Amino acid sequence: MKHLTLKELPVSEQPYEKCEKYGVCSLSDAELLAVIIRSGSKRERSVEVAERILGLSKDLPGLYGLNYLTLTDFMQVNGIGRVKGIQLLCITELAKRMAKQKYSRTTTFSSPDIISDYYMQDMRHLEYEQVILVLLDTKCHKINDFVISKGTVNASLLEPREIFVTALRNKAVHIILLHNHPSGDPTPSKEDILFTERLRDAGDLVGATLLDHIIIGDNVYVSLREQGLL
Repeated sequence: MKHLTLKELPVSEQPYEKCEKYGVCSLSDAELLAVIIRSGSKRERSVEVAERILGLSKDLPGLYGLNYLTLTDFMQVNGIGRVKGIQLLCITELAKRMAKQKYSRTTTFSSPDIISDYYMQDMRHLEYEQVILVLLDTKCHKINDFVISKGTVNASLLEPREIFVTALRNKAVHIILLHNHPSGDPTPSKEDILFTERLRDAGDLVGATLLDHIIIGDNVYVSLREQGLL
């Protein structure tokens, strides 16, 4: 089979020309990826290679599944080497960061939906439990955030003392805690509730109020404050 470049394809099948003539919205998911990877393999056009990439995640095919793929996964596709694999990783990370950029630095982190939207794309796809501490000023503007724990599904959360050392060092007035459930179900466990109560009590003592503890699932969240558990 002859290897066809993008320019050798019929115009109706060339992603670059199709994008220029009809607009980027006219491109399929595979065609968008084909523009990124640029060339295919000796046996497949770039669009066909892109379709194979989109099918790598058997449980979550399509663009959504790209969030779960590693460099090794991408390089399993004939025509995708180390450089192209890294480019694809960067594209998925860029998409996550673009989703976050709609929030300006002056966003008030005062409601669970705003907070969960800001961190959802970073946390919803993780296959391990991650804990993020968000530090806020008096107006509930974000001072900084820190990943304070990474571990397995059954990893326990940090002790309140370690959290408040970080909060006080950064002169935070309020804090918010987020962690994800890799199962996708954000229902709080008994341990989540007990830990939140300990953190709330410690915050009242040191003067850094715990505003919320939000558990991230698969595009869904639970706010312990909204649930009346805080």
